[in-house]
Amino acid sequence: MAGRLPRSFYARSALRVAPELLGRVLVRRLADGTRLAARLVETEAYLPDDPASHAFRGPTRRNEVMFGPPGRLYVYFTYGNHWMMNAVTGRAGEGTAVLLRAAEPLQGLEVMAGYRGRDHPRDLCSGPGKLAKAFGITGVQNGHDLVVGSDLYVLEGRPVTRSHVSRTTRVGVTLGAERRWRFVVTGDPFVSRARPSGA
Repeated sequence: MAGRLPRSFYARSALRVAPELLGRVLVRRLADGTRLAARLVETEAYLPDDPASHAFRGPTRRNEVMFGPPGRLYVYFTYGNHWMMNAVTGRAGEGTAVLLRAAEPLQGLEVMAGYRGRDHPRDLCSGPGKLAKAFGITGVQNGHDLVVGSDLYVLEGRPVTRSHVSRTTRVGVTLGAERRWRFVVTGDPFVSRARPSGA
């Protein structure tokens, strides 16, 4: 049985971690024992010198988790109604992360449907806000350790081969819009329908 990804996996450049997260399984165990699981199919990388990154202007109260140890969850609220999940990467103090953008739901679909208010499998986790909501993620999970003593983690599983990964510009950014730092499983039906910047 696959174990969870170790801290050394996250302690690398977001540009390496982002494509290598594809195909891995995000798991959350709820208090009642219910297991939610989804296979990651879309990610985006954010680096320290990236004007689209929350960390670009240095540490703040909002983004301080991004500057902490790798393997933590950075959760933030955006557009007034969506939580977003990011895996912190790189070295402590660096300020880099990978946005978890979309996934294929595998287990706990009824619970995910309850959180989302809709039940079509292709619509449960096909976007970063949808994914966080389907997993019941809020600001409470900001700073959560994905590696040790956690009910939320990513399994080593089977990564997607590079030949099945496509790169595009990221979604919804204006600064740094030319950077091709969005990674998707090519042709996967659970990838978000959002258009990349500049597309």
